[in-house]
Amino acid sequence: MYPAIPAATLILLRDRPGLPPELPMVERGSHLAFAANRMVFPGGRVDEDDRIIAVRSELLVAGPEIDPEDLAHRITAIRETIEEIGLAPGIEGITAPEPIAAIRAALHGGEPFSAILAREGLRIDPHGIHPYSRWRPDHELSRRFDTRFYIARAPEIGEAVADGTESHHCVWASAEEHLIAGGLIFPTVRHLERLSQISDFPDAVAFAGRYPIVTITPWHEERDGQRWLVIPDDLGYPVTAQPLAEVDRDSDPTRPSRTRTPG
Repeated sequence: MYPAIPAATLILLRDRPGLPPELPMVERGSHLAFAANRMVFPGGRVDEDDRIIAVRSELLVAGPEIDPEDLAHRITAIRETIEEIGLAPGIEGITAPEPIAAIRAALHGGEPFSAILAREGLRIDPHGIHPYSRWRPDHELSRRFDTRFYIARAPEIGEAVADGTESHHCVWASAEEHLIAGGLIFPTVRHLERLSQISDFPDAVAFAGRYPIVTITPWHEERDGQRWLVIPDDLGYPVTAQPLAEVDRDSDPTRPSRTRTPG
C-alpha cells in the first residue's frame, strides 16, 4: 500500500427541533496541496504533541480507558477543530469564547497544545468524542491520509469562523444541504450520505455504535464495461459504489470553489 499520514477529522452536530442536525464544514484554500477548493470537516494530521498529551494524565479528564492511539487521534480532532473553526469541543474548563480565541491564536503561533493546556489549567475530555469511521485510500493522490473520523455534539460556547488561511469560509448546513451544494471529494460524500440518515446527535452516536470501526479502503470494480469506485456494503453507508468518471478524488486543484451556501 502507499504510505499514509495518520490524521483525524471531527464532525460536529448541532441539533435543531424537528429538523436534521446542522454540521459545520469549511472550504479549503486553492493553494493547498490536498482537497483544494473542496468542502471538508475540520481535521488534520496527528502531531507528536497530541501523542504526548495522550499519556499526560494531568491534562486529561478521567474516565473509561481509551486506546492510546485512538486517544491521540481524538486530541488531534479537538485541536484541529479549534485551529480551523474556533470551536473547542472536548475541553473542560472553558466558560466563555475569549479563552478559545486565545488558544486558537497560540496554536496558530506554533505553541504546543500541551503547553497551552497546562498554562491555562484546562483538561481534555475525550469521552464525548465518539469514533465514527476510519478511511485509508490506496491510490495516487497529492496527499494520502489514514483518517479516523469522530462525531461530537457542537459546543454552545463560541462561534465557528474559518481561519482565513487554510479555509475561506465556514458553512453550517444539514448533511443533505451540503450534498446538494457540492464541492466534495468521495469520502466526504459518503459520510454525508451516511449522516443524512440520522435525526439528532444521540441518534448519530447510536447509529455509529451499530457498526465496527474498520479501515475502509475503496477499490475499483468493472461493472458493465465501466469502472466503479466501491466501498463495503455492510457499514451503514447507503451508497457504496460510484462510477469512477464521476468521482472527485482531489485530482484537480484548479476546481472552482463552492459558489453558494446551502439552504
